[in-house]
Amino acid sequence: QVQLVESGGGLVQAGGSLRLSCAASGRTFSNSAMGWFRQAPGEERELVAAINWSGGRTNYVDSVKGRFTISRDNAKNTVYLQMNSLKPEDTAVYYCAASLATFRLPSDVHGYDYWGQGTQVTVSS
Repeated sequence: QVQLVESGGGLVQAGGSLRLSCAASGRTFSNSAMGWFRQAPGEERELVAAINWSGGRTNYVDSVKGRFTISRDNAKNTVYLQMNSLKPEDTAVYYCAASLATFRLPSDVHGYDYWGQGTQVTVSS
């Protein structure tokens, strides 16, 4: 059974930092693209950041460029999202996702095949 388990969410003041982790089990994703999405109340789920299998390619939504960094450790089957200079508009449930795509870097929900349960990130002003 494949599982993606997120951790690291919480409440932080504006300007603060959080580091999200996503540990995968049940299969290896070392050859797969991985992504972090977020969904705020009443909004659609959006891609925040994605990383290809090797870590050599990344993609970010414009609103987080320069503040967030996605990385992965294939030996640990884990992907991370370092979030700095957090803003109240970053408040959302953050989801980890894994794609079966090896060579593509999917940029929307349809490109991902496995999902975590989500972790809440709340940024106070």
